[in-house]
Amino acid sequence: MTPPHHMQGVAGLAAQGTVRSFRKHVVLIQEGDVGDTLYIVQTGRLRAYAADASGKEITLGIYGAGEYVGEMSLDGGPRSANVETLEPTTCAVVTRAALLAYIAAHPEFALEMMARLIRRARLATESARSLALIDVYGRMSLLLDKLASPPVGDGTRTIPERLTHQQIASHLACSREMVSRLLRDLQAGGYVEIRERRLVLLKGLPTRW
Repeated sequence: MTPPHHMQGVAGLAAQGTVRSFRKHVVLIQEGDVGDTLYIVQTGRLRAYAADASGKEITLGIYGAGEYVGEMSLDGGPRSANVETLEPTTCAVVTRAALLAYIAAHPEFALEMMARLIRRARLATESARSLALIDVYGRMSLLLDKLASPPVGDGTRTIPERLTHQQIASHLACSREMVSRLLRDLQAGGYVEIRERRLVLLKGLPTRW
């Protein structure tokens, strides 16, 4: 049975590298370092992660057999993340020179790398959008709470001023589209409604969205 084309390409590149075995929880790549090697997983798993000064971590991806890490620094820039082994792992370690020679001989592999980088960029964009929405929601919740009148008999609170989505966006330093999306979600969840072009808070807004 013929392996998928992608696996052939990675396997061919791996053959140009040096096979190395690593114990569990070994840091192969340190964020900020300068390096020009690519790690292609043969057995085991790698975890890419970012960490702040206090040691708080966020996992960026888990990579198993046939996947690779380290290509982001092949432009000569610093490593963009940390990478560690999650379990005993064997990798083919490929130098930048070997990768460039392989691409020269197999140009289609450059397209495979581009497709992988595009997927990574799309995931990063989605993550950034999610984080931005969470941050904007927190600020919008505080703003609406501050502008709303005291609750009436049924517990509802009205914002006396007729605010457009653009005006709210200007308060929050975000896009009108982001405000519209959040308010639409809050309306669907039964938290707010529009009465005579005024926002009415039907119940306490959730702390996170």
